[in-house]
Amino acid sequence: MSQHEVDVVVLGGGSGGYAAALRAAELGKSVVLIEKDRLGGTCLHKGCIPTKALLHAGEIADITRESHLFGIESQFNGIDVGGIHKYMHAVIDKNWKGLSGLIRSRGINVVESEGRLIGPRTVEAGNDTFSGTHVVLATGSQSRSLPGIEVDGEKILFSEHALNAARVPKSAIVLGGGVIGCEFASAWTSLGTEVTIVEALPHLVPLEDEASSKLLERAFRRRKIGFHLGSRVSEASKISAGVKVSLEDGTVLEAEVLLVAVGRSPVTEGLGYAEQGIEVDRGAVVVDEYCRTTAQGVYAVGDLIPTLQLAHVGFAEGILVAEHLAGLEPDPIRYEGVPRITYSSPEIASVGLTEEQAQTTHGADEIKTVTYDLSGNGRSAILKTQGAVKLVALLDGTVIGVHMVGDRVSELSAESQLIVNWEAMADDVASLIHPHPTQSEALGEAHLLLAGKPLHVH
Repeated sequence: MSQHEVDVVVLGGGSGGYAAALRAAELGKSVVLIEKDRLGGTCLHKGCIPTKALLHAGEIADITRESHLFGIESQFNGIDVGGIHKYMHAVIDKNWKGLSGLIRSRGINVVESEGRLIGPRTVEAGNDTFSGTHVVLATGSQSRSLPGIEVDGEKILFSEHALNAARVPKSAIVLGGGVIGCEFASAWTSLGTEVTIVEALPHLVPLEDEASSKLLERAFRRRKIGFHLGSRVSEASKISAGVKVSLEDGTVLEAEVLLVAVGRSPVTEGLGYAEQGIEVDRGAVVVDEYCRTTAQGVYAVGDLIPTLQLAHVGFAEGILVAEHLAGLEPDPIRYEGVPRITYSSPEIASVGLTEEQAQTTHGADEIKTVTYDLSGNGRSAILKTQGAVKLVALLDGTVIGVHMVGDRVSELSAESQLIVNWEAMADDVASLIHPHPTQSEALGEAHLLLAGKPLHVH
């Protein structure tokens, strides 16, 4: 067995791991990156990228069906699943090849093997061991199910199975009304599936502002997406025609497939973390504000730790760790200021505190909210999308939350992030000139409303 000494050993080549590797190499560190699968991790190969490609294919299907609304005559002939997969994997491969080339160009040693922590700062991979001054754990997460529900990849699916299915199901039950569940419900509906969502909490996307949830629910009703809210599953079983799901209230649902979308669990089991003094709480690695674990010189990033399970959070944590171990003084990540997006139709995008969170943090008498309906926005009318921009602010006008619903509002999240993280006042944003006609004007109009000088509002 060969032994190797480097500055930084990174275990896991997903969003957090490869970002840490790239930034550490840029800062002059020798880096080995250990990844058992393809570089890019879940996000690139089984999550963000293919899911959004599937959603875009669904958008094209909807546009084709509804083209007469725009004065265009077209005919919708059906879904070519093989063609969707070809398109999806072309996008994945392009990004994977670009990432692989970038990592090679930085002089990072990539080891294609499963790794395991066997010493305080030593990882075993294949027939080699790699010891580093610092180790970055980035082994990610995996789909999880509920007790009694056995996922077989054919009738009862996780999202990765759904992405690779040979055909679009005629009907589907989606267990979980969070981001993953709502995105698949949206995509499948666009592709012709009859979808019913089962969510245990009172609203879809329950971590979002309640007003956003209600707008999404209204839009899903218009799209004939069914949902049962505040409902728990008592039993799920396979039948000859597909699956049968029984709810605790006595409702029985049947469909061709069941998608289990109840969240993801950190991958820590059997990797030697606890044995090396790393504290793990309910599967997640415990870290401080600089992503340091309880073991000296060992960091953890991405879905492995109990922060937002978002690729862009993993990127940020990887960069934070690389700069911290290199002796720089980066600011810790302010997680409440991170943009969150659900890429359904319509989309939900948010930054900062919800109204409920703001009331809890600052007191109900210390905040105010305004809502600007997209019906007053010219670009939204062109796109034939409905929704709203809601602002949550302190009484002095400091914006602490931005919540948006509507097709393509994800593109407004960058400006929203600046507004919240730079603690902008209503007048600060109201004085900015937003180009016409764009949906960004809706952000400007909302801030004009918050500043007490509405323009296009009755």
